[in-house]
Amino acid sequence: MQAAPVRATAIPSVTDALRAVESLLMSSGQRTARRNAWTSVLEDRRRAKDRVEAQRVLEQTFTAHS
Repeated sequence: MQAAPVRATAIPSVTDALRAVESLLMSSGQRTARRNAWTSVLEDRRRAKDRVEAQRVLEQTFTAHS
């Protein structure tokens, strides 16, 4: 009678598991950071547009009353 073949699979170490979790969290964190950065860019553009519009209205008001 022969013994059944043994399949050896490496059990991940705690360090390997922590690295895997860290990589998942970091990639998610990067996505969040990029999304927040893009939202900030869009908000800055909106504020710049509002400033230009306010400046235009002020100049029109000033020249109309001069």
